[in-house]
Amino acid sequence: MRSSSVILVLIVLIALGVFAYTLIHATFYSPETTGPAPATSQAENVPPGAMPSRLIIPSLSVNTHVQDLGINSIGNMQAPNNFVDVGWYKYGTVPGYQGSAVIDGHVDNGLGLPGIFLHLNQLKVGDDVYVKTVAGDMEHFVVNDVEVYPYQNVPTTQVFEQNDAARLNLVTCDGTWVHGKDTYNERLVIYTKLVGTS
Repeated sequence: MRSSSVILVLIVLIALGVFAYTLIHATFYSPETTGPAPATSQAENVPPGAMPSRLIIPSLSVNTHVQDLGINSIGNMQAPNNFVDVGWYKYGTVPGYQGSAVIDGHVDNGLGLPGIFLHLNQLKVGDDVYVKTVAGDMEHFVVNDVEVYPYQNVPTTQVFEQNDAARLNLVTCDGTWVHGKDTYNERLVIYTKLVGTS
């Protein structure tokens, strides 16, 4: 009787250990291998106080920390290392400046729990988006377009390189999970334009 109790306790402990391991890895994604940085970056010429600190989307009750992210080993923008923060592409445009700033976030995590951008697809033209800078200024953007693209056919020039206005583009996964690729089959892009700073 005693040996069966010990075995039962060991089984429970192993199960708890596996669950804890899975939970930790679902909460904090494995860091992506970093790729080479571009030769120049707009951020080099912008005051440190102008860097993004928080992303705020009132209609979605989003108010979250902004990580500074670069390029991964396969040449794509890195993703945040957890599912509650968002990431700003630090080699591109600084939010509030001329050009296309890009912020991405997860739609869910490894356990299927909601990510920070789970409801991003509910944004519509005219909705407000704010970026709080390190210095405390609020950059006010308004949604002007919502697009969904196949994940292998995202118009990266449009997302990252439009330079006709101060833009902020929000990116997340959409569609259905592609087994074997560890990604969703679509990308949702929310295009916004700066309307003011306070």
